[in-house]
This record gives sequence, structure tokens and C-alpha cells, in this order.
Amino acid sequence: MATAHLDPLQTQTLSVLVENKPGVLTRVAALFARRGFNIASLAVGPTEHPEVSRITVVVNVAEQPLEQIIRQLDKLVNVLTIVQLEPRESVQRELVLIKVGADQTTRTSVLEIVQMFRAKVVDASASAVTIEATGTADKLSALLGMLDEYGVREIVKSGAVAIGRGGDSIIGEILAD
Repeated sequence: MATAHLDPLQTQTLSVLVENKPGVLTRVAALFARRGFNIASLAVGPTEHPEVSRITVVVNVAEQPLEQIIRQLDKLVNVLTIVQLEPRESVQRELVLIKVGADQTTRTSVLEIVQMFRAKVVDASASAVTIEATGTADKLSALLGMLDEYGVREIVKSGAVAIGRGGDSIIGEILAD
């Protein structure tokens, strides 16, 4: 009896350039929802051209359905281009703010961890510090793991942002057309 080969789920990052118009983000996110995929990370912002926004989507998906999603995204009216960003060919970063317990007895240890991860303290009180850190998802997970023993009180994490390595620009390619 033959068994079907199932593609393992992989984390994929898509950079989607869209017209900067109301409702575009809703249509893009709805496409993933209709296909039954949970978006792991979503970041949206303007580009160097005010009429164009970049949506960075991180999703866990098998390769075949990802190709289908890309084809369907490409059919949306306000989508200009979609680029699948490979980890080795792109720079990907997240931002996290972490409020962690740090009284007189633990503050020095917490500050040593902050320094080790090249993070910085952006707020402090007698009982806690708020730390800002940027980096890859793995780096930020490691930082959180080390701070966990001091009592993480609150976490705010951005979605991933990513850009291709090298001198080429995906927006330059679409504006040249």
C-alpha cells in the first residue's frame, strides 16, 4: 500500500509589495485565512515610495500550497509583486520589548544579560526594567529564555521585517516596468 508524501511545514517569508490603499492588508490576510494558514508574523509599512507599502508575511506552510498562495496573491488587484525571501539570501529581524523583574538583588544579573545580547534598557523602575532588543527570532528566543528566571512580566514583539541581501531592490524592478 503506497502512502502519500506530505511536505513538512516550513517557515517561509514573503515580501509583498502592494499599492498603499485602504483594504489591501485585509484582502491579503484573508487569502491566507481562506486557505487555512495561520500567519506567524505580519509587518506592514511604507516603502521609499509613498504610494507603495511592503507587507512582510511569515507563515508555516508546505511548499506546494505556498506556490498556490503566491499565484493567488499575484491575482489580487492591488498586489504589485511577491518575493519569497530565502533565509540565506535575506536579512530578517524582529523587535521585542520585554518587561522583566529586576530589584536590587537581581538588577546586575539582568543588565549583564542585556549587554551580552546587545540589547538596551529603555525604562527602569525600582522593581523592573524594560528591555529593547532586535535580532533574529532565534536570538530573541534565547534572550527570553535567559530572562525567564527573573520573571518576565510583559512581552511586546513586532512582526518580522526582511530585505534581500545585495544591491538589488524589488521595488526598483516593478517601478522600471
